Amino acid sequence: MNKSITLALTIAVFTACKSTKTNIETTKLNYINTNKTNTVDTYFGESISDPYRWLEDDHSEETKSWVKAQNEVTFDYLEKIPFREQLKQRMEKLWNYEKISAPFKEGKFTYFYKNDGLQNQSVLYRKDVAGKEEIFLDPNTFSKAGTTSLGGVNFSKDGSLAAYAISEGGSDWRKVIVLKTATKEIIGDTIIDIKFSGVSWYKNEGFYYSSYDKPKGSELSAKTDQHKLYFHKLGTSQKEDKIIFGLNEKRRYVGGYVTEDENYLIISGATSTSGNELYYKDLSQNGPIINIVNNFENDNNVLDNVGSKFYLSTNYKAPNKRIVTFDLSNPEQKNWIDFIPETENVLSSSTGGGYVFAEYMKDAVSFIKQYDYEGKLIRDVKLPGIGSVGVLGGKKEETNLYYSFTNYITPGTTYSFDVNSGSSVVYRKPKVDFKSEEYESKQVFYSSKDGTKIPMIITYKKGTELNGKNPTMLYGYGGFNISLTPSFSIANAVWLENGGVYAVANLRGGGEYGKKWHDAGTQMLKQNVFDDFIAAAEYLIAQKYTSSDYLAISGRSNGGLLVGATMTQRPDLMKVALPGVGVLDMLRYHTFTAGAGWAYDYGTSEQNKEMFDYLKGYSPVHNVKAGTKYPATLVTTGDHDDRVVPAHSFKFAAELQAKQVGSNPTLIRIDVNAGHGAGKSVAATIQEFVDMQVFTLYNMGIKELK
Repeated sequence: MNKSITLALTIAVFTACKSTKTNIETTKLNYINTNKTNTVDTYFGESISDPYRWLEDDHSEETKSWVKAQNEVTFDYLEKIPFREQLKQRMEKLWNYEKISAPFKEGKFTYFYKNDGLQNQSVLYRKDVAGKEEIFLDPNTFSKAGTTSLGGVNFSKDGSLAAYAISEGGSDWRKVIVLKTATKEIIGDTIIDIKFSGVSWYKNEGFYYSSYDKPKGSELSAKTDQHKLYFHKLGTSQKEDKIIFGLNEKRRYVGGYVTEDENYLIISGATSTSGNELYYKDLSQNGPIINIVNNFENDNNVLDNVGSKFYLSTNYKAPNKRIVTFDLSNPEQKNWIDFIPETENVLSSSTGGGYVFAEYMKDAVSFIKQYDYEGKLIRDVKLPGIGSVGVLGGKKEETNLYYSFTNYITPGTTYSFDVNSGSSVVYRKPKVDFKSEEYESKQVFYSSKDGTKIPMIITYKKGTELNGKNPTMLYGYGGFNISLTPSFSIANAVWLENGGVYAVANLRGGGEYGKKWHDAGTQMLKQNVFDDFIAAAEYLIAQKYTSSDYLAISGRSNGGLLVGATMTQRPDLMKVALPGVGVLDMLRYHTFTAGAGWAYDYGTSEQNKEMFDYLKGYSPVHNVKAGTKYPATLVTTGDHDDRVVPAHSFKFAAELQAKQVGSNPTLIRIDVNAGHGAGKSVAATIQEFVDMQVFTLYNMGIKELK
């Protein structure tokens, strides 16, 4: 039996600064009936019902039928929104500009990526020394639907061999294909079942990669817990690949890469997404694997080496990170020497052109310093403005490096940087049909519940009236030491053009202020993140940028958890909620794929009773209350998401549909043959953004676009 609900929406004419109320339109929405089972788990003597456990089985016909039926309801609703096609046309027009990456040299060729505008996947081109241009790899030919994407290309040092990874249907599982670059002839086996791994060549003999044993049952949801580093020798079968690390050492994440001089293999081992061990192997002597860091307390990343002298980025005794040097004769932490000491600003680093670049972030905004390999400051790199900088780096012998610069109103522009003079010139500026000069971004600092000052950047059209009626999208993440820095988005540009306000809050749990900021939003302090987000919404309302009737909250992955927790704790605060590919079942997240590796941020329900109680207290799936009026909600996920499995979203949507009261719709939009987001076709990406925006505007009472 279908559950029926009457959806009453106030219709308004949408203008840049205000909306005009008109009549009431009524739409009937029929949810499907989601079966319940009597599944019960016991945690520390407490019984917890899990009635939608069956939705975790992505192989079952019942789940597939449920997905199909939910999509029918959702897309029937979306298709009736009167301005859906109009907004799609504008987004496609704005998206339709040529996108070309910075060039990079490999062997005898110069390579670059290009997208003509609306191609589902960007194409890898190359030029020879005579300037003749040709397609090297075209992912658009990998599948008819554009759902097979290029997951990375790695070249051998002399550029004569390339290994490229492909992802099918958005899965994190990869296949790697090897070819001769001169002829594009495929050689050897296709290497399968690679996950969370790059490819690192050793001479032209073969390459290192990492993977898990293929899980029993579903490869999209079954637990993957032991990562291993392999070496594949060209001309041999994958079955013969030698395990280098991880057979006797149980690590959830293992990475291995060869230094630029090809003398050393660096190995990183981790049990969670924060903190890693470090090892090295002398390849020139075929030496043993030797430990450098024997704990998981800090993040350690080798930048480069000059002979046996190594340069390392670390937050050991430096929450905001520093760069140290050490010699392999005495690599222990006690022998590390400061190369670039810690500062009050968070450091990220890169190398190229024979220099080390220290990129600092101050209140989520970038600035860069250039050093030589002796630690001498060469210059402060002059940037085009206030915003975010893409990686400034490259090979040692290059004298021209490239970086991208962007902010919320400036499309990403590529600059060429001369390492000797320090001058930057525009290499390529995209031709986007967007009038940046008509918009502005303002950074504010607001107080969270406990008084902590939180930065937020608010972007809007100049002259916007602060009348509490501006459709506002509040976006956040708040986890895994990840920083949200200013960047341009076509989807956000369309939102701004239609009079919307776009706000990004830099919450605790992120990396904006280093490890202390990250730790302040983890485990038993996770509620800080939700409080920070709630306070951001309250600030926007108090300052009359918007009101609860015109506020939407949005986030993806860990940000999907943020939205789920916020809307269940404060359903009155916003009109629309958009949890994307979210971690929503906090009692079981660690049982799927590589979820156990997220325990540093979340803790687990099996850890102890205190942690179980804490997780249960905010887990979105477990905090949907019957008889509550929740905001209009559009849950988004992909049926092939094997990072945050779609069962999280399925269960949350089912709970909302069963318990929601009032007129607000609670829908789930499930992309078919799509994963966590990487490699999604342009067409599918545009349609998802369109649907999120029209759903949001429609439920704010907007009938027509300007």
